[in-house]
Amino acid sequence: MAKRRNFTPEFKAQVVLDILSGKKSAAQVCRDHELKSELLSRWKATLQERAALVFQGDEQRSQEQARIAELERLVGRQALELELLKKASSLWTSPSPRNGRSPCN
Repeated sequence: MAKRRNFTPEFKAQVVLDILSGKKSAAQVCRDHELKSELLSRWKATLQERAALVFQGDEQRSQEQARIAELERLVGRQALELELLKKASSLWTSPSPRNGRSPCN
């Protein structure tokens, strides 16, 4: 069985840009790099769909980054709370000490 090839995003972009700029035809690119035309068509469609993101304003990106940071803080806080609750739960379910006193007294 043939091993799957992995292509970098830079390679994919360059190949598609070669076609869109007219430097090479799609058939020529497929021959040169031993690619199937369906794969090349998928790369081209992906680039065309996401091209607007290149021109996305810094404000939009900074809002997204702020939201990501907020969510990361929330996840961190919840992880700490979960750890605290696990420790507290283990104290309540552990057997009482030999002297008969509760661990919380």
